[in-house]
Amino acid sequence: MFSKSIPIFLATLFVATLVAQDSTNFPSIGSVLRFDPSMDALVAKDAQIEVLSSGFAWGEGPVWSQEGNFLLFSDVHRNRVFKWTEGVGAEIFLEPSGFTGIGHYSTGLGSNGLAFDGQGRLVSCEHGDRRLSVMKFNEGKRTLTDNYQGKRFNSPNDLAISKTGNIYFTDPIYGLPQRWDDPTRELDFAGVYLLDTSGEVTLLTKELRYPNGVELSHDEKTLYVAQSDPDNPIVMAYPLKIDGSIGKGKLFFDAKPHAKLGQGNPDGLKVDQQGNVWVTGLSGVMVVNPKGKLIGHISTGERTANCAWGEDGSVLYITADMYLCRIQTKVKGRGF
Repeated sequence: MFSKSIPIFLATLFVATLVAQDSTNFPSIGSVLRFDPSMDALVAKDAQIEVLSSGFAWGEGPVWSQEGNFLLFSDVHRNRVFKWTEGVGAEIFLEPSGFTGIGHYSTGLGSNGLAFDGQGRLVSCEHGDRRLSVMKFNEGKRTLTDNYQGKRFNSPNDLAISKTGNIYFTDPIYGLPQRWDDPTRELDFAGVYLLDTSGEVTLLTKELRYPNGVELSHDEKTLYVAQSDPDNPIVMAYPLKIDGSIGKGKLFFDAKPHAKLGQGNPDGLKVDQQGNVWVTGLSGVMVVNPKGKLIGHISTGERTANCAWGEDGSVLYITADMYLCRIQTKVKGRGF
């Protein structure tokens, strides 16, 4: 638990974004739970969950810039993307981030999932504008796609980009003002899609009512999709075909038996180079081995939305409600 003085300290970091901050003595929260001895090979026993910054409405979609050596992440409810740099802290990078319309839209109006493509451009899942956009630094955004067969997406949520440039993304209803009952909803399902390099959009599956996080395996032979359904909180695994489409999916991990760990359903997910899947949810990050067994839990004690590998690929950055956190691991993530 935090001492009473720590929230004030964190708020100072958030406001004074252009003032150098102490980058070696961050406060910590939570703990690392170990359910199998193999967890020790992934996270050291003395590893701490460091709190880097605070004061966000709902942090999401972190992504590390290897070229710029900084982290970007969405503050969905405030329609912003923040940039966090060691020794500098968090500062507004992009506003608006996901809704450019007039008037009130919804609580979850901003960008959500973020990724860099092979050209170093920022690709965003935008709730409010209901699209995938791409932005070159120092240039404006372009729309990559905003519809399927002429019908607007619900609210693109998360994405994963393959080495060949294929973009896999989910489109649940979380960003719509009235969700399933929203009068502006044009699709009667929530889908998982492929946007290929030619610009064609293919519906891969609509079998999941609440698809959320999406990620590729390290060898890019499997597509993982998390479902944030309180009645069926699972991660599915789909074999990838040569043309980028998927085969029949199978259950990879069921979070329901572990509900006592905390709040929230499977949300964002990332993989490491050893095939472990790091799934946010249940007030932290669930560490699931390649066979689908829960071996550990990075327990933040907060609703935890997403995570991303950063620095040399072995540091896991975590967006947990109002906090931006990180923890050192012994493995490296996909793409490093």
